[in-house]
Amino acid sequence: MLIADLFAIRRPLAKSSRFTVLNGCLYLGGGALLLLWPGVAQTIFQERAFVGDEASLFRVIGMTLAIIGWFYVFGGRSGARQIVAASVVDRLTIVPLVLLPLGLMGVFPNVLLPFALLDPALGIVAWLLLRKEQ
Repeated sequence: MLIADLFAIRRPLAKSSRFTVLNGCLYLGGGALLLLWPGVAQTIFQERAFVGDEASLFRVIGMTLAIIGWFYVFGGRSGARQIVAASVVDRLTIVPLVLLPLGLMGVFPNVLLPFALLDPALGIVAWLLLRKEQ
């Protein structure tokens, strides 16, 4: 029953729900990439070399991002408007409030600053899609 519940999908999905699923796939993939290859921070984002346990911290960030992606995928597939609305709230508040100051202080700015801008932008798109459906 658990697997059937997990893969059940409400049809047709609203655009905001499909957008949330797409975002979830991106986060799940990005999280898996960081989890499996933390050196992506240097290779793609041109960050400084790790000097301590930063690789492990990037793996934790990757795991967290993958879990968020997992919930976005399955939350979006549920078709619940609350999932979309909840994603907008955290993207417009928590993400920039935490990541912008860290990035501006020089903590992996090439990774954190783009995400601090991209995630709220995706949240605004989700919000607009949600409003359009009312």
